[in-house]
Amino acid sequence: MAEQNKGETEGIVGLDEPKKMTKEDWRKKKELEEQRKLGNAPAEVDEEGKDINPHIPQYISSVPWYIDPSKRPTLKHQRPQTESQRQYSAIGEWYKRGVQESSVDTKFRKGACENCGAMTHKRKDCLERPRKVGAKYTGTAIAPDEHAQVQLSLDYDGKRDRWNGYDPEEHQRIVEEYAKVDLAKRTLKAQKLQDELASGKLDQSEREHDSEDEDEDKYADDIDMPGQNFDSKRRITVRNLRIREDIAKYLRNLDPNSAYYDPKTRAMRENPYSNTGMNPDEVGYAGDNFVRYSGDTITMAQTQLFAWEAYERGSEVHLQADPTKLELLHKSFKVKKEDFKEKQRESILERYGGQEHLDAPPRELLLAQTEDYVEYSRHGAVLKGLEKAVARSKYEEDVLINNHTCIWGSYWKDGFWGYKCCQSMVKQSYCTGEAGIRIVNYVPFANKLLQKEEEQSKSLLEMHQDKMKEKKKKNKKNKKHGSDSDSEDEEKKKEKLKKALEAEDRRVKHIEAIMQLDERKRPYNSLQEVKAPSEEEMEAFRMKRARPDDPMASFLGQ
Repeated sequence: MAEQNKGETEGIVGLDEPKKMTKEDWRKKKELEEQRKLGNAPAEVDEEGKDINPHIPQYISSVPWYIDPSKRPTLKHQRPQTESQRQYSAIGEWYKRGVQESSVDTKFRKGACENCGAMTHKRKDCLERPRKVGAKYTGTAIAPDEHAQVQLSLDYDGKRDRWNGYDPEEHQRIVEEYAKVDLAKRTLKAQKLQDELASGKLDQSEREHDSEDEDEDKYADDIDMPGQNFDSKRRITVRNLRIREDIAKYLRNLDPNSAYYDPKTRAMRENPYSNTGMNPDEVGYAGDNFVRYSGDTITMAQTQLFAWEAYERGSEVHLQADPTKLELLHKSFKVKKEDFKEKQRESILERYGGQEHLDAPPRELLLAQTEDYVEYSRHGAVLKGLEKAVARSKYEEDVLINNHTCIWGSYWKDGFWGYKCCQSMVKQSYCTGEAGIRIVNYVPFANKLLQKEEEQSKSLLEMHQDKMKEKKKKNKKNKKHGSDSDSEDEEKKKEKLKKALEAEDRRVKHIEAIMQLDERKRPYNSLQEVKAPSEEEMEAFRMKRARPDDPMASFLGQ
């Protein structure tokens, strides 16, 4: 036993607790850490020879003593582990295209496709045209087998790589084709020059001059453009740093709520200084739309529109072909238009009068004076200022539900509201369209026909017996209830009348409160459900109705 315990203790000799450091060693260790953090001392190196950031805490970089106290600080456990990393396919791996042309079978094999004879798929997966007689029965024209495709494991970028599986040799074939075309052009050009030189049409000096100048790829040697560097030997134009005064559009206003900058087209249509209160005429850049609709652009568009309208009316004018004639015609048209409007106005005033109304102050001064400034674009959108608020109801308007094409209340019949599209009197019902209208019109007529048929089918004796039975039932009910039922009915009528009087008082008070409100703030009553009043409600209305010819009407409210 002693020997066994001794062997066990020898196995864990390396797991002793670390010895306690002295104050001097602790101080030196802290100073070294501070120097490493300041960069004055070299960083600590792990077992792989990589530097350890001195700002990383000790409990992350140091290995616990109970695992292996001999190990140096490391960050290997913080890095991706090779055994747990997923292996992806290489960039050159891709699915094989085509079929196996090396081995061609001449006999149908068991388990192959019954249509074409290939072993790599079945008949339902065959992409070949269905044969009249399959290869299983003919044994001829056996199609070659497809390649056994590999299972690719692609990462995030590999799945989204648009050039994945592209064959570089395809591009090389395109380059070779263009090189052959270029060589053929040069050969034809040289042959043409030789023929002209042999015929005497072109001398040797002109040939050398033409061969130097007649080049398809010409570039100017002197380009006076800031920010451009041209290399005439390499025939390329290099764009250097942008001009110092050329401010990027997205740097003019860094507010994220300012004008939108489209990075794809490099366009900023709105004014970036619109929210700053600066005048568009004072800023250096006021948006692409400001440049587009400034200067003579609007006048040009108006002239073009006038040319189109004049051409439709028979005038042979064109903006590009004869601009002078068009301009003179447009000016004369505007003068005649103004004269016609003035004559029409004078004739109306002379006949009907009303000159004093035209000389009145502006409508804004008569109704409401305001200093609000609103600027509109050519399309009617508000560019600056606040648009005039539109008076709206607090209730939802023109809301069509349940397939209806008309709103609730668009139809009225027999004291009830309904939908006009299907003549349904049930609110929140589903629209049935023309079929619902036909059913509504057909049901009363059908009921009348059924009643007539039933009455005709009964004889006079049966009808007399039915009437006698109904009379007997009524007499029995009257004998049972008697005086008790009469007293109960009177009490119920009194309670109903009392409730109806209270409801009438509330209605009158509600009407008086509504009449005191402004007309624009009164609520709508069209959405309320309308039903015929009961006898108690009519009696309460007659009792509470104010009669103007009543001499005691003034004392009713006291």
